[in-house]
Amino acid sequence: MIAADTSTWIAFLSGAGGEDVERLDDALQDRVVMMPPPVLSELLSDPKLSADLEATLREVPFLDTSDGYWARAGRLRATVLARRRKARLGDALIAQSCLDHGVPLLTRDRDFMAFADAAGLDLVVGY
Repeated sequence: MIAADTSTWIAFLSGAGGEDVERLDDALQDRVVMMPPPVLSELLSDPKLSADLEATLREVPFLDTSDGYWARAGRLRATVLARRRKARLGDALIAQSCLDHGVPLLTRDRDFMAFADAAGLDLVVGY
């Protein structure tokens, strides 16, 4: 199983190239992609998103949140911020979803390195 960050999804959906896009395509074909809830929210925030694409994105299996998720995400973000690293709330929520499920995160966003350093988030990067 693997999860993909919003940056990788956007690149994939726009037809951009990159190692992460290729890996996402392979993972979709193999049906091993999981959707972190914040990523779905970010993708559905596009006012130009078609209803067909929304339906397709909603079919990707979800990484459900469990008890204590919000507190763990807050502590994770605090840990990263204490190290004087960038830690957007959305990124912390995505990272915590992956950490809770032991799922690597496929991304082209270098900001996730702070979560890998602070909490051992398993990253598959495709810059």
